[in-house]
Amino acid sequence: MVKLVAVIRKREETMPDEFLRYWREVHAPIVARLPGLRRYVISPAIGRGAGPEYDGIAELWFDDRESLERALASPEWQAVVADTPLFVDAESIAMFPTQDETIVGG
Repeated sequence: MVKLVAVIRKREETMPDEFLRYWREVHAPIVARLPGLRRYVISPAIGRGAGPEYDGIAELWFDDRESLERALASPEWQAVVADTPLFVDAESIAMFPTQDETIVGG
């Protein structure tokens, strides 16, 4: 499987509770419509550490690189892109495809 990881920061003027509500209730259903999406996990930050301050990570799983590329070329992805700046600082997004390598655990 291939995973698209996005590290995000909320818009500065958005309160944390509103950011999470929007992410869960509005944005997540838009992402869930992506063709070929096998799994979607959001991981809101629970604290701030050293380095850049991010508010969460989104992980989107696909069967393979081709499935990911089809999703990114779809109208559903364009809807994700259009909605993202409504709650995320679009300038701060770091997004990249990955492939898991389990070191510990199942």
